[in-house]
This record gives sequence, C-alpha cells and structure tokens, in this order.
Amino acid sequence: MPQIRFTRLTQTDPADIVAHMSDPRVAAHMPLLDFEWDTAKARDFVNTKEACWDRDGLGHWAILSDTKYIGWGGFQKEADEWDYGLVLRPDAFGLGARISKKAIDFAIADARIPFVTFLLPPSRRNLSALGRLGAVFVGEVTYDGAAFLKYRLETV
Repeated sequence: MPQIRFTRLTQTDPADIVAHMSDPRVAAHMPLLDFEWDTAKARDFVNTKEACWDRDGLGHWAILSDTKYIGWGGFQKEADEWDYGLVLRPDAFGLGARISKKAIDFAIADARIPFVTFLLPPSRRNLSALGRLGAVFVGEVTYDGAAFLKYRLETV
C-alpha cells in the first residue's frame, strides 16, 4: 500500500499542477475553474496557497503517494471556519477517503480547528463518505457566484 504524505506545494513541479488541473475530469467538478492553467497560473496558485500558510499557520498541501504527486488539499481559513478541500488527479480518485481520514485526524489533533466545513459542487453525487465521517449537511451556499453544498464536521 503506498504511503500518503503531505508536503508543501512549493515542493511540487508547477508542470505537475498544470497537467493535473488541466484534466477535464478534474475541471468537471470545479465550478470556479474558468481559465486555462499554465506555468504562471500554477505559480500564482502556489503563491496564493502559501500566503494562507503565512497568514494562518496552515493551508493546502501537495499530496504524494510515495513520491508521486497525486493532488492537493488541506485546510483554508474562510472567515472563522476552516474549510477542507481535496483535488486529486483522476488516477488517484480512489484514495480520497484515505487521504481525507489522514487530514481529518490532523484537524482533530489541532486545537485551532473546532470544526471543518466542506464545500462541494452539486455535480458531486456520491456524498456517502461525508456521512461516514459524521459530517452533516448545512445547506446550499453561493461562493464567488457558484452554488455549493455545505457540510460541517465537528472535530472536538
């Protein structure tokens, strides 16, 4: 079984991020993705995510399976909520539950995070994993003009 590791996005080749985020199977579930990825966009993305680390002491990670980049995800502070996001390469979609468990275990151990929110596009149909985690549906919200399904998971 491959080892799942979280590293900083700065340690990832921007070309890997471009290839990942340019895959139409990924874009299909990202309603805010309205541009084409290139190296400059990937660097801007990494810089934006690193700014969250600087501001909040936590942010998104690059996710590795052994040494291979398979996606990104983690926690981003939105007002007074910690939102968890996960965006995997299609060849790693089956690892989502395992990665999310590792991330949620991190949140449970971190006193800064009393609960986690999840914003999922309505295109996501299989949401049973959220129920197994104990997340509850909060309602539909609009974020940057796009509709999302919001869930909340208590971590304390």
